[in-house]
Amino acid sequence: MEISLDGKVALVTGASRGIGKAIAASMAAAGAKVMLNSRKLDALEAAAAEMTGDVDVFAANAGDDDAGQRAVLATIERFGGLDILVNNAATNPYYGPIMDVDKGRYDKTFQVNLDAPIFWTQAAYEHALKDKPGVVINIASVGGLRAEGGLGVYNLTKAAVIHLTRQLASEIGPNRVVGIAPGLVQTDFAAYLVDNFGDSLAARLPLERLGDPQDIANLAVFLASDMASWITGETYVIDGGAGVASSGV
Repeated sequence: MEISLDGKVALVTGASRGIGKAIAASMAAAGAKVMLNSRKLDALEAAAAEMTGDVDVFAANAGDDDAGQRAVLATIERFGGLDILVNNAATNPYYGPIMDVDKGRYDKTFQVNLDAPIFWTQAAYEHALKDKPGVVINIASVGGLRAEGGLGVYNLTKAAVIHLTRQLASEIGPNRVVGIAPGLVQTDFAAYLVDNFGDSLAARLPLERLGDPQDIANLAVFLASDMASWITGETYVIDGGAGVASSGV
C-alpha cells in the first residue's frame, strides 16, 4: 500500500545525514514538500541533491535560541505552510557516568536533544499548527526506556522526549504528537556503538540485523500520514526485537 503525503509541508531537523536524511528523502518521495535543516549548509545541499521531489534547505544549529522560529518562518515563506515537524536533531558530546559529567557537555546535550524539540514545536504551533493542525514527530531512543552504562546523560534527554511527546499530545490536540524510539541504527552518529558492539548485538536480535535509517523513515512517513490519524501521544519502539530477545539485549 502506497502512503501519500501529497499536499503536506514538512520540516526535518538533523536532516543532512542518517535518520533525518532518510526521513526527509522518504517524505519528499511520498509527495511532501520538505525543508531540510542541520548546522552545515554544504552537507544540507549535498543531501538535498540526492533527493527527488520538492526540497529546500535551511542551515541553523537546532539548539540555538531562535533557530526554530527562523526555520519555521523560512519554511512557510518557501512552501506556503507547515504541516509536519520532525524533531530529529541530537547530540551526544559525553560518554560516561552521570556522576562525572561536566556542566558544559550536560547543558549542550539538553540544549539540542530536549530544548530544541520544545521550542521548535512552540514555533511550529505559533506560526502554523495552531490554525491548521498537523503532526509533530519526536525522535527519541530505546535508551530513554532503560539504564545503560556510558549513555546516561543522552538517555536522560531521550526519556524526557518520550514524556514530552505525551505532554504535548495532551496540550496541542487536535495536532498529533508521536514519538519514535529507535534501537541501534547504522549511522555516523552511532558509529562507535556500531563498530564496537554491532556484530554481537545483531547476532542476538530476533531479526538478526541492526537497523537502517530507512527502517525509521518508513515508520515516520506512516505516522505523518492520514493513515495514522487516530494515533497521538505514543512513542513507538523500533529495535529489531531487542526488547524481546531471550538474551535480554
